[in-house]
Amino acid sequence: GVWRQTKALLFKNCLIKCRTKKSSVQEVLFPLFFLFWLILMSVMHPHRKYDEVANANLGTLDTSMLVNFVIGYTPPTRMAREIMNKVAFDNFEDGIITEEYLSEEELQEASAFKPSNFVGVVFNDAMSYQLRFPDSVAMSSIYMESR
Repeated sequence: GVWRQTKALLFKNCLIKCRTKKSSVQEVLFPLFFLFWLILMSVMHPHRKYDEVANANLGTLDTSMLVNFVIGYTPPTRMAREIMNKVAFDNFEDGIITEEYLSEEELQEASAFKPSNFVGVVFNDAMSYQLRFPDSVAMSSIYMESR
């Protein structure tokens, strides 16, 4: 019954593999090649672990750089307004100019026409956001390897 059918199927598969040696070798070697390629790539570009930075007093903030600084944000929700008011007035004497935009496209258009002291904030939800810098702002080179 079942054992005879299983044995016949196994014999048939062995005959097929013996008759099609090229495709059988490819079935074995291609996964090994890709595994080797992945290992090689991971060795060439290892994941770097950066140590923690100890708490330190960074001194006073130089507010002369923040004169006429503009922060645009979107979407204009109640939570976003509260956060941006805290950012603008709680930490700085003169305050930072904040502007709200209805969509991310409006924010991008405004950053194209504003001077280089414009930064956009896009709130994804109440707990996360993304910063949008104009092209003229230099990016940090500290963690260049992990980008």
